[in-house]
Amino acid sequence: MIVVEGRYDKNTLRQVVDADILETAGFGIFKDKQKQKLLRRIAEQRGLVVLTDSDSAGFVIRSFIRSCVAPEFLKHAYIPDQYGKERRKSSPSKEGKLGVEGMRPEVLLEALRRAGASFLDEEDKAANRPKITKADFYALGLSGRKDSRSRRASLLKSLDLPERLTSDGLLEILNGLMSREDFLRRYRADPPDRAE
Repeated sequence: MIVVEGRYDKNTLRQVVDADILETAGFGIFKDKQKQKLLRRIAEQRGLVVLTDSDSAGFVIRSFIRSCVAPEFLKHAYIPDQYGKERRKSSPSKEGKLGVEGMRPEVLLEALRRAGASFLDEEDKAANRPKITKADFYALGLSGRKDSRSRRASLLKSLDLPERLTSDGLLEILNGLMSREDFLRRYRADPPDRAE
């Protein structure tokens, strides 16, 4: 089951994947105890992939879902920061970023793949491979150092991921995106502080 913010996101995603999609009604999820219960129940039975916009509102909704649902039942898909406006709107959003509804189909599919969403026509090899860890981040200067934040920001930019992604969120995405060996090889060849 994929969770999105609203009906326009749901309509766009339905054109890309044949999957069950649930909408949060934006911030409506905060007060909707029944929908929160439904999310927990579905997550325990099937798992959830959270796909929200990359603006601050999307991250607030994503964090709220994290507080409602046990982490072992969640996967997080992130769309990149792309600026512009959706066709149906007369002006860009407050932050000027496109939401899920404004993304091209291939971008949405890649976001879902990066999250580790499994598709019937693909094998999910990510489950059995060694994971990138917080210790790897520390050893490579991506955490615990004076310049770690700027290094992570450069890495986010080089991977076309949202700038608001936390260190833990980045770790989760990297593990869905590549093997530990591929990450270490890529990072050592092109460290984030030189990636620009």
